Amino acid sequence: MIGIKGVGMTMLAQYFASKGMKVTGSDTAEKFMTDQVLEKCKIPVIEKFNKLNIPKDADVIIYSSAYNEINNEEVRSVINTNRKVLCYAKALGDVFNQYYGIGVIGSHGKTTTSAWLGFVMDSAGLKPNVMVGARVPQFNGSSLINESNYLVAELDEYQNKFQYASPQAVILNNIDFDHPDFFPTHESYTQVFIDLVKRIPKKGLLVANLDDEKVEKIVQLNFEFKAITYAIKNGKANYIASEIEQALGRQYFRVSFDNEDLGIFNIKLTGDHNILNALGVIAMCVELEIDLIDIRTYLADFIGTERRMQTLGEYNKALIIDDYAHHPTEIRVTLAGIKKLYPSKNIICVFHPHTFTRTKALLDEFANSFNDADKIVVLDIYGSAREEQGGISSKSIVDKIIELNNNNDRGNQEVLYIPSFMECEEYLRKIAKNNDLILLMGAGDIFKIGKNLIRI
Repeated sequence: MIGIKGVGMTMLAQYFASKGMKVTGSDTAEKFMTDQVLEKCKIPVIEKFNKLNIPKDADVIIYSSAYNEINNEEVRSVINTNRKVLCYAKALGDVFNQYYGIGVIGSHGKTTTSAWLGFVMDSAGLKPNVMVGARVPQFNGSSLINESNYLVAELDEYQNKFQYASPQAVILNNIDFDHPDFFPTHESYTQVFIDLVKRIPKKGLLVANLDDEKVEKIVQLNFEFKAITYAIKNGKANYIASEIEQALGRQYFRVSFDNEDLGIFNIKLTGDHNILNALGVIAMCVELEIDLIDIRTYLADFIGTERRMQTLGEYNKALIIDDYAHHPTEIRVTLAGIKKLYPSKNIICVFHPHTFTRTKALLDEFANSFNDADKIVVLDIYGSAREEQGGISSKSIVDKIIELNNNNDRGNQEVLYIPSFMECEEYLRKIAKNNDLILLMGAGDIFKIGKNLIRI
């Protein structure tokens, strides 16, 4: 397995090893959170790419989506040969399609929702296989390997990886334009979701968020399979959450199904977006005939996934939270949730933009997404190896925020550009104090700043 340390690749490696297959892999020497998982599974990893690493007797060779024949000599040595070579998405699809596959899709929230669903199903005794894109503390990894015919998987739309999956059931969270390096238009992005939903069989199931306009339009296409909907605002949905309250670090809300009161639920995760995620889990679990009492109990027991509003600790009495948000919508809803949970805190948001193409395409949206922060620090853009570098910079985000603040009389919000992690860490050490909340945001390794701060 080429690029075995990626979360998805490790997840597959763990699955194959549990089925008695001999698994080996290669990657860089850089330390990943998956190193411990691979070591625990006794999967040997060569920490250097070399075409001689690939065993001559390997039946299947799988390569990570981070690599291709241009940037990796191992991929280049096997890609046009008679050997069986699969990209990560095709390998995952081949596994997924062997099961009653429940796919969780959407621009945002799919990691949390798939892990949450898997946790509730497992706790209720259904013993699903679960594969998600982040470490889940209650799984002690990013996957659960069981013996049932259920497989819950987070499915990624990027590079149209959907094409390899044929789900029996789907939770569709939302559709919000992303990955402009691959999708030239909003329409082309939306179309891959439509194409996946079309593959749900007649006896299959779609659970969909009716608060999202694009999702609602898909639900209205009149497919033959069963569709169940959920919402907070849209009164036409089957499942509706109301009477939302925050207390003692938890959210409480009432749920109704077609006007039937199902009672009060509570969750540890904050923000309206997580109430919507919870509704999707509730709806799917009811269709799987899990008792409502169990759903209520296990929904409340779920503590979340790593890098999703994860509290790292404190530095100089300032609270440090890490989050994977890297899209304007994710930034906005995460900040809103933080503000609701910690209304008296001084919120310092440190943002590490991810990819030049996304930053350029969504510049105005990024600038409008930080309203709930008291101070904003923007680091240099973390570019993808698959894209052309340049064309825009982090200073563009800073300048646009300052322009908007001046136009909207928000001059009290401080906005800074700090290029590097080291400079940012030094700055935070100087200014962090009691009642500050430092929120680290980005899809890269910005969490390292927080870990360095709490270590000393």
